[in-house]
Amino acid sequence: MSTAAAIARYSAIWAAFGLASGWWVNRWSVTSLDHDTWLTRARTWERDGRAYERLRIRRWKDRLPEAGDFFRGGMSKKRLGGRSPADLRSFAAETRRAESVHWLNIGFAPTFLIWSSPAVGAVMVAFALVVHLPFVAIQRYNRARLLRVLRRQGGRSLAGSAGR
Repeated sequence: MSTAAAIARYSAIWAAFGLASGWWVNRWSVTSLDHDTWLTRARTWERDGRAYERLRIRRWKDRLPEAGDFFRGGMSKKRLGGRSPADLRSFAAETRRAESVHWLNIGFAPTFLIWSSPAVGAVMVAFALVVHLPFVAIQRYNRARLLRVLRRQGGRSLAGSAGR
């Protein structure tokens, strides 16, 4: 297979998996996303999202595309829907949804090692990390900020430690 054909094939595979994972996670109930899991819970090193500020995340996070409303019933994360505790909790849930999609895409990358050479497989894994980790960082950063606001408001904590 020519290099151009391989690039076209792998691009189509990435696009198909990206759409499929987005479609699937879009169908998850909001109640399944109202708390953090082992994957989405805040880590100590993140320091309530402040660790991401070292990456100057505020400068570039709004420049990346946002596709939360690509599927019917989805929610754009470009702007908060409101500032009430319920609005903030809903937005936090949507950051978990988006983060899950990007983790699924990263997890898909090693499957390229099954049908391609180790070198191409390594490039695909690197591609997944370079493309998806910035989006994971944005979701984790935004959620940490939301949770700080909720704590200040005395709202229910969404850190995932309350019995989950």
